[in-house]
Amino acid sequence: MTSLNISITKEAYEYLKDFKGKDKSFSEVILDFKKRDNSENNSKTLLKFSGVLKHVNWENREKNMKDFRDELEERFSRKI
Repeated sequence: MTSLNISITKEAYEYLKDFKGKDKSFSEVILDFKKRDNSENNSKTLLKFSGVLKHVNWENREKNMKDFRDELEERFSRKI
């Protein structure tokens, strides 16, 4: 694994150190943030669809589908 040196402020160092604890490296802490951001972005992507279908008249849709199926059945039964 390649190592790079970066320069961060003391405040940033202390912030990361608080998350690090004794069992993680700074790299693991930073990658944990990356994973969390990706999962939050996925959630945000899904949440933008929340409520998008709330204005659909589902009873009317259901009736239209039933009528459509009935019409197809009638057409098929006439051909047989």
